[in-house]
Amino acid sequence: MSNVIIVAGVSGSGKTTIGRLLAEKLDLDFKDADDFHPAANVEKMRSGLPLNDQDRAPWLTILAEKIEGWSSGDGAVLACSALKEAYRQRLDVNKQVTWVFLDGSYELLKSRMTARKNHYFKAELLQSQLDTLEPADYGIHVSIAPSPEEIVDEILKAL
Repeated sequence: MSNVIIVAGVSGSGKTTIGRLLAEKLDLDFKDADDFHPAANVEKMRSGLPLNDQDRAPWLTILAEKIEGWSSGDGAVLACSALKEAYRQRLDVNKQVTWVFLDGSYELLKSRMTARKNHYFKAELLQSQLDTLEPADYGIHVSIAPSPEEIVDEILKAL
């Protein structure tokens, strides 16, 4: 297992919740990729507009640099959408990341997104993320239907 684990999935899949719990169990720092978005990206999403590849480029560069540092240091668990294979390749240049993918139905994701408060990503943007998503055929895949504790237990077994 790498000392950098990326918990990936569309908005509403529970990346932050699962990532925090997993980091705690593994005694690693938790990082949220949303915290590294340039202000213009946050404002665009807050306005209800989906990001495009051009918007994501500087964000991916920042994250790749951070991952490089974490992998040569104490490691980390990073919550990150990583929707496209090109993004995942850019983040994992040295093949040093363990990938965990959170999978769920549109209905479950939408219900979670409409229930959460104070998040700049609007539920109306979920379909744009699902349209952008390129599912990976590698890594650990887990359903988001069980409780967060059960999901983390499943991930720990797979690790």
